[in-house]
Amino acid sequence: MLVRGYQPIDNHHKEKPCYRDISFNIFLIMKALQDLAIFVEAAKHGSLTGAARQLDVSPAVASAAIKRLETELGSPLFVRSTRSLRLTQQGEQFLRYSEQALDLLQQGQQQLQNADKIQGSLLISAPSDLGRDVILPLLDAFMSIYPHISTRLSLSDEQAKLFSQPIDIAIRYGVLNDSSMIAMPLVKDNRRVLVASPEYLAQHKTPAHPLDLKHHECLFYELNEVRYNRWQFHRQEEDIAVSVTGRRASNDGGVVRQWALSGKGIAYKSALDVKADLNAGRLVPLCTDWQGELAPLHLLCPSRQQLTPAVKALHRFLRDQLA
Repeated sequence: MLVRGYQPIDNHHKEKPCYRDISFNIFLIMKALQDLAIFVEAAKHGSLTGAARQLDVSPAVASAAIKRLETELGSPLFVRSTRSLRLTQQGEQFLRYSEQALDLLQQGQQQLQNADKIQGSLLISAPSDLGRDVILPLLDAFMSIYPHISTRLSLSDEQAKLFSQPIDIAIRYGVLNDSSMIAMPLVKDNRRVLVASPEYLAQHKTPAHPLDLKHHECLFYELNEVRYNRWQFHRQEEDIAVSVTGRRASNDGGVVRQWALSGKGIAYKSALDVKADLNAGRLVPLCTDWQGELAPLHLLCPSRQQLTPAVKALHRFLRDQLA
């Protein structure tokens, strides 16, 4: 819906906007939102009188609001009779969007109002690579929204023991093994991907099939002296696991990523860890007709008693930002 009086910003126009004009535009936007609210209530009650009573405005104001909307849209929203209103086909379609718009505005208003009420300190455990390059900047944005929350971020690729360590929540890849944990999904469909730098591929033949990895220098992640060198792939009805070899291994996923960036070999990384590198062309995806192993990302909490408003707010924020 167009709001009369609002003009798009002209980036080439160097004059500063007049505060009077800005205030006038805000007034028009708020007026348009009131018109939407009157329309939704009129549809709900089947009368302008009912809508006016619900919103504490006069029937004349409600009638004018509906007329403004119909003029803006160029379509009738109601079929009028002496006793009731009935939505037209166009009105039924517009009602769905109007309800969604008002619901979103209400959610935004509630979030702003609740921001001052949500408080506390969160000790968060996260994988080193993901935590440093993805979670860290998101936490900064989260804390700017919720000024009364403080955070402590512990980065390690070892699994934090939430019951024996002073950890409030952990962000972890994989399927939850401990059923006593509360697992809140962040990215359900995240997978591992094969990546290499353009420099490495310029010196070595690009693998066309996962089995070609046996002829390449591969970069390993290892934990507690267990080397993860058996990489799994899926395509349609076919599943294969390839045992790969290489001269470099680390218990820090960030080190494996840095090796890949510097052209030392091929890595098998979470797509979230290398998303920015892929978008920037620093890394190149390989064997893209195959899917890597599923690596869903969860936010883990030891018990429901620790699902504080701060934890719930962080989960919602990370889930929306990582989508």
